[in-house]
Amino acid sequence: MSATRLPSMDRARFEVAFAPEHDSVRSTVKKLCDKFISPLVEEAERSATFPVELFPALGAAGYLCARIPADRGGPDMDKISECIISEEMMYVNRGIGTSVFAHSHLGTFPISAFGTPEQRDRFLAPAINGDRIAAFALTEPEAGSDVQSIRTSAHKCDGGWRLKGSKMYTTNGTIADFVIVAAYVDREKGYDGIGLFIVEAGSEGLTRVKLDKEGSRSSDTAQLFFEDTFVPDDCVLTTEGGFRLLMKTLDEGRVTVAAGAVGLARRAFEAALDYAATREAFGQPIGRFQVIGHQLATLATEIDAARLMVYRAATLVDRGAPFSAEASMAKVYATEVAVRTAVAARHIYGGAGELPDALVGRFLRDAQNLTVGEGTSEIQRNIIAKGLGL
Repeated sequence: MSATRLPSMDRARFEVAFAPEHDSVRSTVKKLCDKFISPLVEEAERSATFPVELFPALGAAGYLCARIPADRGGPDMDKISECIISEEMMYVNRGIGTSVFAHSHLGTFPISAFGTPEQRDRFLAPAINGDRIAAFALTEPEAGSDVQSIRTSAHKCDGGWRLKGSKMYTTNGTIADFVIVAAYVDREKGYDGIGLFIVEAGSEGLTRVKLDKEGSRSSDTAQLFFEDTFVPDDCVLTTEGGFRLLMKTLDEGRVTVAAGAVGLARRAFEAALDYAATREAFGQPIGRFQVIGHQLATLATEIDAARLMVYRAATLVDRGAPFSAEASMAKVYATEVAVRTAVAARHIYGGAGELPDALVGRFLRDAQNLTVGEGTSEIQRNIIAKGLGL
């Protein structure tokens, strides 16, 4: 063993035993990331602007809306493949991966699953190609995890509906060509009174305000205001039972987010490991000190465990088995591991981690919000406890 450098951990240890087709997906998406995403990351982060040219590029390659079935014009990939895409994209950059996910799943899955043939032709087909950008608006200034507390409402009018209210933290909010919006049609029915509407950009009464953020800067995020915004009848997904559709969308989404968290954790871990192998103190690499070495050993174990949990949940989805509790387990564990790994990486870098261009600082900012989106860690634990019969 060299006296000046720790041996690199075998990266293959993080590889789950995938089928050949999944290995092919991973190989292809890595190449796509190298070709299309990596060259754009630094400018996207600096300007806090998502590079919209990525959507048609990824669409042409067949890597948008991975889960959309072939009979609806989609790539028809399984859940494991979608998780591989998320993991590798968020390994490269969390913000860009987040916007791609919001388009490929949140903004399009409901149309694929519940839309009319006409709505699929009008909105889904161009989204799969990357010609139209999708978004999904649920969270409000006064309502996040408590979906029943949303205030946005929809009222019937001649030829359609009018929306009143606002949405917060909408990914792709200012760049989207259409947004799926959750709104109350009948508040007295509680969850069953929530409807889903497709609101197109440029609709009268729709105002979009871009939000600045500490983390995930390359992902576009907005607050949306609806002031008697007209939605024609042919843009209504459902006027009742919208909550159940939302939960189905979010359940699958949690597995994908967990996969992305694993990608970010891997990237932060590798940065910490490489720095610990080259930064010397008292005549040896700092990774040789037990306090650092054991910390890295623990993180390696946790990342591996998180990855196994993610792909177990994805396998359940592909089998058509119940997966809600497993999705929440994967989401809460993987996202919290990502945060712990990013915190450790920042600490191991010491003063170098405080510099403005230090990637470990970005990793920490990007990781922290992962425990909030798609349901907070507290909500995930509630779901797990319910699955235990509590």
